[in-house]
Amino acid sequence: MTRRAFVSALSLFPLACGSSPQAEAPTAEKPNFVVLLVDDWGWSDAGCLGSDLYQTPNIDALTAQSMRFANAYSACTVCSPTRAALMTGKYPARTHVTDFIRGHSFPHAKLSPPDWTMKIEQRHTTLAEALGAAGYHTAIVGKWHLEPTGEPDEDDYRPEKHGFEINVGGNEWGAPATYFYPYAKEGSPRVMGPLPPGGKEGDYLTDVLTEAAVEILGDWGDQPFFLYFPYYTVHTPIEAKAELEARFQPLVKDGMRHQDAAYAAMLASLDESVGKLRAQLERMGVADRTVILLAGDNGGLDQKGTGRPTENSPLREGKGSAYEGGVRVPTVIHWPGVTQPGALSQEPVITVDLYPTVLDIAGVEGDPAHNAEVDGVSLTPLLRDPSASLDREALYWHYPHYHNGGATPHSAIRAGDWRLVEFYEDGHAELYNLAEDVGETKDLAAAMPDKTAELQAKLHAWREKVGAQPPVPNPNYQPKR
Repeated sequence: MTRRAFVSALSLFPLACGSSPQAEAPTAEKPNFVVLLVDDWGWSDAGCLGSDLYQTPNIDALTAQSMRFANAYSACTVCSPTRAALMTGKYPARTHVTDFIRGHSFPHAKLSPPDWTMKIEQRHTTLAEALGAAGYHTAIVGKWHLEPTGEPDEDDYRPEKHGFEINVGGNEWGAPATYFYPYAKEGSPRVMGPLPPGGKEGDYLTDVLTEAAVEILGDWGDQPFFLYFPYYTVHTPIEAKAELEARFQPLVKDGMRHQDAAYAAMLASLDESVGKLRAQLERMGVADRTVILLAGDNGGLDQKGTGRPTENSPLREGKGSAYEGGVRVPTVIHWPGVTQPGALSQEPVITVDLYPTVLDIAGVEGDPAHNAEVDGVSLTPLLRDPSASLDREALYWHYPHYHNGGATPHSAIRAGDWRLVEFYEDGHAELYNLAEDVGETKDLAAAMPDKTAELQAKLHAWREKVGAQPPVPNPNYQPKR
């Protein structure tokens, strides 16, 4: 079977829950959607975002034609909760998908995690299901990581059961064992699939997925579509094509902010992918009615002062932390004919906003019962007017877990320029003014008790409202001696 035949065959998969694709007759006037989610993409990890090493001409060109959000956030400091938030429009605290699937084990930690949900439950209406019911073709190409790994009912939570007609590469794993064919290593249980047949030595996963996405788009032609491309890159293992890494190695100099040539080469492959997708939209004649959303799933993996694989300064720390470096991410939206080229919005936005934004642009109502619990708000007012603001009091985070990146169980709130983080181990809170201290270097909690109490009260009320699950005392906890 050829790769094209493989992709065409996948389009025969039925939607889940008894619904059928094309519940409404497709019309050429409907806007198309390409949603690109980059794994572990740091907030400065592109040429246009200020890197002194990374070269991303296609992402730079897209950004120049789009609206960029200077205060954009992921819904969580790790990946799976953010992915669930994008698919549902609901905060991780509400869906109880609060850690990456499987999670870390900290048997001697002071607190134990709650019984969190390691899947998207079928009660939620995903973005793919909402658009599919409105006549859209739907496909996921890339990382899913939203099913209960190793459980008997695992197959019931695959992308095909959540509204995607086509699934290429979406499975239970959060990263490949290697980015090179056959994408497996001895001793590792990770096996990539489903993938097109005909792979050969030297094939690079990002390229293979991009080729599949281009073919899917070509097969859809003039019919309305939703392509969700959650990249595995630039997640570890940090592996790049040799020729690209060799191109960046001579550019690395002492004192540079970004110094990892392999990571730079991975970003170059990502950038090539973005360019190929946009070229295909142009060839198809649908670029002028295709909305492109590009974002990160959590902060960049910053190995504390090493410059590797990336570096998030002046933000504090990175992926897996409680601070800005763990959740502030690049976010770009291109809505042809609406977004002003080079527009910049300062309004704080978050992953849960993408769900209602897509439905708003598409003119799709979705499921009313599901929508009643959607936490995000449509960003269309901002897309039409960069100076507009949203009628929203605050953004929230809830991570009742430990993480190797440094996080201990915490919740957080951003209201205006203020960000407060509350830690579960001892209940203490830290307060920062991001307008004056984006690096979160000066804790103002003791100096501003009234502001601290105000934000804590809002945070506590929100946790109760969404049913956030707190961590619980660990009966096996053994303090360090």
